[in-house]
Amino acid sequence: MTAEHAPLILDVAGTRLTDDDRRRLAHPLTGGAILFARNWDNRAQLLELTASMKAVREDLLICVDHEGGRVQRFRTDGFTHLPPMRALGELWMDDGKGAKAVPGSGALRATNAATACGYVLGAELRACGVDFSFTPVLDLDWGESSVIGDRAFHRDPRVVALLARSLMHGLLQAGMANCGKHFPGHGFARADSHTEAPVDRRTLKAILADDAAPYPWLSTVLSSVMPAHIVYPRVDSRPAGFSKRWLQDILRRQMRFDGAIFSDDLSMEGARRLDGQVVSYTDAAVAALEAGCDLVLLCNQSVGDGRAVDELLAGLEKAQAQGRWQPSADSEARRLALLPETLPQPWDELMLQPAYMHALDLLP
Repeated sequence: MTAEHAPLILDVAGTRLTDDDRRRLAHPLTGGAILFARNWDNRAQLLELTASMKAVREDLLICVDHEGGRVQRFRTDGFTHLPPMRALGELWMDDGKGAKAVPGSGALRATNAATACGYVLGAELRACGVDFSFTPVLDLDWGESSVIGDRAFHRDPRVVALLARSLMHGLLQAGMANCGKHFPGHGFARADSHTEAPVDRRTLKAILADDAAPYPWLSTVLSSVMPAHIVYPRVDSRPAGFSKRWLQDILRRQMRFDGAIFSDDLSMEGARRLDGQVVSYTDAAVAALEAGCDLVLLCNQSVGDGRAVDELLAGLEKAQAQGRWQPSADSEARRLALLPETLPQPWDELMLQPAYMHALDLLP
């Protein structure tokens, strides 16, 4: 097989690569790996792990869910405890008290703090060999979703868009791309798509006016997007990540987004059923790719014998041979565009860098 398109983002079992991990990462359909807390012991170990992954394939995209707040995989050995994004939204609303109040000053402080947050997040990860983080969350803080909660910047999509843009600026300073999630919005649905199949019964007009509004406003700066495993039945019967209507008609054509589209984790409950039927990981991956995803994630399946990962690799290979899935040169170009173009700053140098120290002082 030729690596015309490497759409799979897999995980690895532990803190060091096994022979099975190496075999899976070397597969031509594997385009990257996502790290979790179980892959973390300390910085030296993480740097060794990421270097060993790049030794298998130099163009592997090494990813992590590292947003700040409760979603931050690496928390010790010098990593900064980043605030939840809601803290930046609260800073936006704080213009000071009494005679010292200056209208709009909170918004300006918050955007500066968001850029600092993005820089610290990106620079620390890159110093440990991580290429990419699935951040920022663009979901609105409706107060309904327990899984989103304080991961969201704010209830107002305008505030969300400007704080996210500022955070992306900081990531860019660190040489890291970004990922807006969870399109078109996970904040309104109460159920957690990790364990349930959420449904959002609002109209397309209502969703585009509110939850999805940040996406077109950020069309010039978004590197990638991750759709939600949520069904919006008044738009399509399939979850957004498996819906041509959402991904091709609305995100690509209407909003003119041309970056990479990642499926969310195919092992989540919200991805296990399509059209009322329980589906295999292979069928879910094919459905996501056919709907318009460029890359698909399968998480937490390498632990133990990793049979599910091997079945997906073999299944997608077979689906390609049968013509059920066609590799896309455009998708592969979008994947490669997410890889950093600059060398990372070594950790010890980063700790002494004035821009980094200033950024730390700006965090809420």
